[in-house]
Amino acid sequence: MYFNSPQQPQKSDQEKGEMSRNLHSQSINEESESSILERITAESIINEVLGRGLMEHGCPHYRRRCCIRAPCCNEIFGCHHCHYEAKNSINVDQKHRHDIPRHQVRQVICLLCGTEQEVGQICINCGVCMGKYFCKVCKLYDDDTSKQQYHCDGCGICRIGGQENFFHCYKCGCCYSILLKNSHPCVEGAMHHDCPICFEFLFESRNDVTVLPCGHTIHQMCLEEMREHYQYACPLCSKSVCDMSKVWEKFDMEIAATPMPEPYQNRMVSMNLLSLQLIFYKVKK
Repeated sequence: MYFNSPQQPQKSDQEKGEMSRNLHSQSINEESESSILERITAESIINEVLGRGLMEHGCPHYRRRCCIRAPCCNEIFGCHHCHYEAKNSINVDQKHRHDIPRHQVRQVICLLCGTEQEVGQICINCGVCMGKYFCKVCKLYDDDTSKQQYHCDGCGICRIGGQENFFHCYKCGCCYSILLKNSHPCVEGAMHHDCPICFEFLFESRNDVTVLPCGHTIHQMCLEEMREHYQYACPLCSKSVCDMSKVWEKFDMEIAATPMPEPYQNRMVSMNLLSLQLIFYKVKK
């Protein structure tokens, strides 16, 4: 006994083409999803390798995953500040003092695998990122990017605080807060000298530096220490470091309330600003 199976309706060429396109699109989507997963996995592995040891290594000055070989003495240091403390501080015999030419550093040593190599951000051996912030000009590595590091072409070195918050004054030869752009008095090479209190070189100092009304520069903490000891004159030019008008008003009131003894009335004495400031200091002391 034979049964006639019902004939399937023949699909049109248009329907066949549509089915073919759908199958092809599905295949592409599957391949696309697969490639995306592979890319995400690869990126995750790369990021894991690059991020190994993040913020776990470094020196007292920087969190970083490498140290440098100084070209001047061929010794290894954590950073150029470490070199300064070991070779150029006031505690070192003056005959042996020398500074590191930071821009001439050519070799660094990875702290994770110990491989010495040419300057670069990624270790050529273990693949770790030796510094999240890296400046090829200054040879500076730092994992702590919260400092908002940036390289200033005018200064020739890296600064912190965010480039948008500072401007470079070419006459003073340094970067100042954007708030001082139209108000600071320019003094040629204002930052290219030692702090007049602690004698640290201001241009490369890691401590906050402030500009006095006279245009001279000084560490902020040194200025605060001066004020604690009733010192209100610039150590370099003796001009007032703050508004002293209230003090002078008080002096005028005290003088007006104290009549001059008769033998000294109408007698004139010449006195300059420095002498007056010295008298004021002795009175306060």
